[in-house]
Amino acid sequence: MPVPPSRRSDLSEDLLFRRQRAAAGGGQAKVDALRASGRRTARERIESLLDEDSFVEVDSFVTHRNDEFNLHTHLVEGDGVVCGHGTVDGRRIFCFAQDFSVFGGSMGEMHALKIAKLAEMSERARIPLVGIWDGGGQRAHDGVHSLAGTGELLDRLVACSGRIPMFSLILGPVVGVSSLAAGLADFVILGQDHGQLFLSSPLETEETVSGELTPQELGGADLHASRSGIACLIAADEDDATDIVSELLSFLPDHCMAEPPIFESSDDPERSCDSLEGLIPDDTNHPYDIRKVIGEVVDDSHFMELFETYADNIIVGFARLEGSTVGIIANQPKVLAGCLDIDASIKAARFIRTCDCYNIPLLTIVDVPGFLPGTVQEWGGIIRHGAKLLFAYAEATVPKMTVVTRKAYGGAYLAMSCKHLRSDYNVAWPTGELAVMGAEGAVNIIHRKQLKVAEDPAETHKELVSEYKRKFGDPYVAARNGWVDDVIEPIDTRIRLIRALRLLRNKREWTPPKKHGNIPL
Repeated sequence: MPVPPSRRSDLSEDLLFRRQRAAAGGGQAKVDALRASGRRTARERIESLLDEDSFVEVDSFVTHRNDEFNLHTHLVEGDGVVCGHGTVDGRRIFCFAQDFSVFGGSMGEMHALKIAKLAEMSERARIPLVGIWDGGGQRAHDGVHSLAGTGELLDRLVACSGRIPMFSLILGPVVGVSSLAAGLADFVILGQDHGQLFLSSPLETEETVSGELTPQELGGADLHASRSGIACLIAADEDDATDIVSELLSFLPDHCMAEPPIFESSDDPERSCDSLEGLIPDDTNHPYDIRKVIGEVVDDSHFMELFETYADNIIVGFARLEGSTVGIIANQPKVLAGCLDIDASIKAARFIRTCDCYNIPLLTIVDVPGFLPGTVQEWGGIIRHGAKLLFAYAEATVPKMTVVTRKAYGGAYLAMSCKHLRSDYNVAWPTGELAVMGAEGAVNIIHRKQLKVAEDPAETHKELVSEYKRKFGDPYVAARNGWVDDVIEPIDTRIRLIRALRLLRNKREWTPPKKHGNIPL
């Protein structure tokens, strides 16, 4: 029997009223207070992230089911998180934003289950997931029910890891287990002014309670960018945060079985890199900026660097060669002479595995004198952490290209995508030095007895160093043994890499079946 027109009108008005109530969040007073603090509402953030009129909300009428503490009188549609899907530059994504105006953005049971459901939908649809976090951790009023919902959320996020790209935008304080959930993303972006991450609340941290540290100093953006290494990028404001997500998406595929998008480039693939001629100093101990090499080689000199202020003795980020995405890992001679240390090894290993998940070829630019010596590194586990880097390269099945610009010594040479770890295309510049160690150090070990009895130790040392360099200190020794595929002029670097990438684009590598490798975490 058809519904009478009057009844249809009543139903439509009721639906409209419920939608307006859901959109109101925690009420106008709390929304005004949020805006006064310099932050946007959850819906405003989603509108800023997505293409105009592309957002489709899901679960807008979900409410908590807690009758304790008189919460049955505070039923708010959405339960403090806005979920749905839309497009970013035409790319489909799922997204959610915590609503700080509702219970301070705290994560109750249904709040967590809403995000868990969205993550599951995202994994099934095989499209990226973007989370905008701004909430005070687990909702104490929900007790263990809140933890149960959060546990399901964590399980869904781990299932998504490596299958679909995940992004976390931290645009307010994120406390407790919520910070673990946000940290599971492939890319974590913190807002400069308001983004904060804490596993333990500042109210429970002795240094902040005593006034020794402010919450910003304990878990703010700069701290997580430079010391903890959690933040891959810092956003100047909320618009910048959404721009960062848009740019990162442009380098990534929708899911692990897809290829990254290819963009037409106006940069000539046959262009020579003239500025690289003479870049390497005559003094092998003199630093230079490896970013100059990257900028000259990639399309339009555009390089999106990640973790810029964390472990800056190694550089990682995305760029393009002939329009195709590549992930770049490069030693930075300007910092610690480019030595690998604990933080650099972890930073690079994580980035390599991220690229391998999403079918992004790797370009490694090597100028490394070794692993950083010292008790701090040895006692801190440089063996274990350095092994992560080697493991990540050996495990990666995407195309791997390596350019040795100057030093490639010892274990660090092996750990930086050498031919022995099945790198696909390895070349060196004429200035390359591939050896167990530097000539001076090698002579001091090999000829220590001879130097003790020499009439002129300085002159003898000089001659022996020259002889060692002639025998082992140039790229042609490695080239004769097939450990580099070629020695090339620096100006030809871009041309050679693009030609290699064309050949390797359809690379497939078979590995014997196993559950997973046991990377030394």
